[in-house]
Amino acid sequence: MTDPAPTRLTLLRFLERVQIRDLERTRRWIAEEERREAERQRGMAARPPDPDWLIQYGLNRKNVEWVHTGDCWAAAKSGRCHPATRAQALEALRQQVPACAHCRPDTALGLLD
Repeated sequence: MTDPAPTRLTLLRFLERVQIRDLERTRRWIAEEERREAERQRGMAARPPDPDWLIQYGLNRKNVEWVHTGDCWAAAKSGRCHPATRAQALEALRQQVPACAHCRPDTALGLLD
C-alpha cells in the first residue's frame, strides 16, 4: 500500500528542522570566524614593533650588503635582513656599506641631504 501524502503541517515541521540545522551550522561558522579573528588580533597585539633600521646580510650571512629603513619594501622581500639600532646603521654606512637606493637610509639618518 502507499503511504498517505504528508500533511502541510508535517512538511512545515520538516522544513523547520532543516532550517534549524542550517542556522546552527551558520552559528558554528560565525563562532569559528570570531575565534580566528580574536586570535589574529592577539597576534597583532603581541607582535613586537617594526625596527627603525635593517641591515641586510649576504647569502653566507657574514657579508653586510645593504642598510635599509625599517619600512623598506625591498628589504621585506630579501628575507636576509636583521633589525639594527640607529648607531649600528650609522656605523655600517660609515664602513662603506651601501645604502638602499629605494628607501635611502643615509638621508633618513642625516648623512646626506
